[in-house]
Amino acid sequence: MSTDLPPGAPELATPVPSPCISLCKMNRDTGFCEGCLRTIEEIVAWSGADDAFKRAVWAEIRRREHLIDFE
Repeated sequence: MSTDLPPGAPELATPVPSPCISLCKMNRDTGFCEGCLRTIEEIVAWSGADDAFKRAVWAEIRRREHLIDFE
């Protein structure tokens, strides 16, 4: 049985990996990090969070990707 996950689906992994891409800059207009699209609260909570919380954050990131106009 293959344990390979489809590309672009890190939220399915265990443990759930951080979405950080080392482009750490908070956007004043959106309140999201320009690199990972998390809020400061999500970033701060990440290291102590369980996989359920992390998957919920990934779901929010996926939603935000569709809302933000990347130019």
